Formats: sequence, C-alpha cells, structure tokens
Amino acid sequence: MNDESAARFRLSYVPGVTPAKWVRVWKERIPDVPIELVPIESTSGADCVRDGTADIALLRLPLERDGLSVITLYTETSVVVVPKEHAIAAVDEVTVSDLADETVLHPLDDVLDWVSLPGEESFERPETTEDAISHVASEVGVLVTPQSLARLHHRKDLTYRPVVDAPQSQVGLVWLTDHTTDHVDEFVGIVRGRTANSSRGRRGDSGTEDAPKSPGKRRGERQGSQPRKIVGDKKPKSRRGTTGRGKNAGRSRRGRG
Repeated sequence: MNDESAARFRLSYVPGVTPAKWVRVWKERIPDVPIELVPIESTSGADCVRDGTADIALLRLPLERDGLSVITLYTETSVVVVPKEHAIAAVDEVTVSDLADETVLHPLDDVLDWVSLPGEESFERPETTEDAISHVASEVGVLVTPQSLARLHHRKDLTYRPVVDAPQSQVGLVWLTDHTTDHVDEFVGIVRGRTANSSRGRRGDSGTEDAPKSPGKRRGERQGSQPRKIVGDKKPKSRRGTTGRGKNAGRSRRGRG
C-alpha cells in the first residue's frame, strides 16, 4: 500500500446502497482523513476488500465469509416492478403465486437467491437489473428485485408492489478480519450508531462487537449505586455508658409464672 492510499479511507458499495449519512458523519469526525467512495457491481462479492481495493465495503449477502468480518445491517423488501397500467398496480401487495402467469425477467446480476424462479421464463436474460427494468417498460415482462434497486432505476411509467414471500436481500458491512485498523473500527462504530465520545470495542472473526468490560457488581449493590466509603480502620462509635453491655443489659427479666 502506497502513502497516498494510506492517507485516505476507501469505502466500496453496491448499487442500491446509500452510504451518504455515514460518510457525512465520517467527514465531521475525521476531517483529516478523506473518505473515497468506490462503487462496485453487485456480483463482485467481497473481491474489493480481499484485493485491497477498499478498506471496508457495503455488500449484499450472502457471500463467502472466510477471513472476513461481517455485520448484517438490514434486510430489504423485495418488490415486483410493473407498468403503471398493469393489474398488479391496483393491489397493495402480491405473493409469488400471483406471478405464475407473468413472464418474470431474471437479469444476470440478480441478487435474490431463488430456489425456483416464478412465472414463465423470458426468452433471454438481461445483462443488468437496469436493462431488465427497461424491458418491463417495453412490456416484455415483470421484474422482482430489492426495493432499493427499483428506486434506483425508477421510471415514471413504472411502479412496484411488495412480494411478501419472495427471497430477500440482506446488506452487510464487510472487511478483512486481519485488516481491522483503527479507521475500520471507527467506521464500524459510525454505522452502528456509536457516538464520538463512546468507547470503541474491537471485533473478532465473527464481526460482532465486544462490549466494553466493566467491573463486576458487589453482592447486594444496585446498578448506579456507590459503595459506602470506609475511612481507615475506625470502628463504629458506641453510645456513652453502654460499652461492653449487651442489647438487653439493664433490663430485668420477668420471672416465670
């Protein structure tokens, strides 16, 4: 790694993912380290972090996790993209079985893990999701895709509806476990919502955050309470005139009947 690349932090992301809010926080907290955005294709997997193109990446899951730390961030709703005049546009949501009579397009960069694609198979597979949406506009077929991609390639003549039982795409934060630098740790903290003043936990192979260690509670101690302060070896003072006398000293015992 040369000096120029070491002086900046590189973040890769796939189409449909919008890292703008996290980038903004980075620029506020670490203004002396420029953050470089590196767009990649959805089908490239984790190559960007394995080959050093990026320090960290926002990728679609699942992927091969060997040597990687992965934090799953969210799961996207899958939608079907149709022309506005299509019958599906008149309902709030559909199921996979509702697509049985439709020609369902299957682009080569599809990110949904279908066991079996619904509907009728199209004559050919479009190269990209963007191409597939153009085919939808030409009324060649319909497309099931993550909602973020439907928004990314939005067209005024198209609309989309949720497919409640379709496969879903997850988005995760991914980096090389052996390359968990302070800057990587800082970005992970930003994504997870840690404040600038909070302590940062290092992460292991699982990608989970280690909670900061705190001293164990004393028996009987309530959370947030302070232990009583004992100064020196002073013993509690006894009342004058009672030294050495028992609790019931001086009291006459009643005789037994």
